Amino acid sequence: MRCGAPANAFAARVREIMIGILIVAHDSLGDSLASAVTHVLGARPPQFECLGVAASDDPHDVLPRARELVKRLDTGDGVLIFSDIYGATPSNLAAKLIVPGRVEGVAGVNLPMLVRAFTYRARGMDTMIKKAISGGCDGVLHMEVNPVYAATRS
Repeated sequence: MRCGAPANAFAARVREIMIGILIVAHDSLGDSLASAVTHVLGARPPQFECLGVAASDDPHDVLPRARELVKRLDTGDGVLIFSDIYGATPSNLAAKLIVPGRVEGVAGVNLPMLVRAFTYRARGMDTMIKKAISGGCDGVLHMEVNPVYAATRS
């Protein structure tokens, strides 16, 4: 930038990273998770899609649609695909879409994982994956009775 150029000229050239997110899951689970994420974050995040896989779906018929969603979601920074159960049809479909470093996959999707992924999606793929997985793991715990709330139990 040359001296005296307006600061907004530089800002216009800087683009924020936006990794696309795709959930590939059984039936309407992805849509339910999308609804919950929207509730928690206050609005539906951009570059976010879901692909439900019904028991009657032929994976070979679903794959082209999945590829099209990945293509649409990737605006230059890649796509992170979440699936529900590792080894099941949705994760097997997701595995066919992986392009290391560009399109990555994480199985075992849950709401804490998604919230963390959206929080870190502008920090690069590696960071996003690590934070999403840690958020998913940290969000699973045994709830014990807190004495502060014990008096309210009936």
